Amino acid sequence: MNIGEAAEATGLPPKTIRYYEEIGLVRPARSANGYRAFTDRQIASLAFVARARDLGFSIEDCRALLGLYEDRSRASAEVKALAQGHLGRIERKIAELEAMRETLGELVRRCHGDDRPDCPILKGLAGEDA
Repeated sequence: MNIGEAAEATGLPPKTIRYYEEIGLVRPARSANGYRAFTDRQIASLAFVARARDLGFSIEDCRALLGLYEDRSRASAEVKALAQGHLGRIERKIAELEAMRETLGELVRRCHGDDRPDCPILKGLAGEDA
């Protein structure tokens, strides 16, 4: 399967597939004319990485997950630990975003949004509590 077919099969742009090849996530063979030739297994690996990236896993996490996926003697505890670590990062990010929303929401509520120059949003960003 060439890179265009691999892109269609996985939903990944060819540029992303080339990058994944460059960093060693996949290693397609090259035909006589130099074109990449992806196997079904490599297509499955690319689709796996795409789904993991959609869940926010880093490239290095994807590399580790892919290694665990391909290792049939793995312990599921390793996979769970990696996923739990990522889940913890997501939960911390959600808490940070909620705090940002609350702070910005309060600034927006305090701003009259009229023709006056006084603006609690700008004062809040400047660290001047209005």
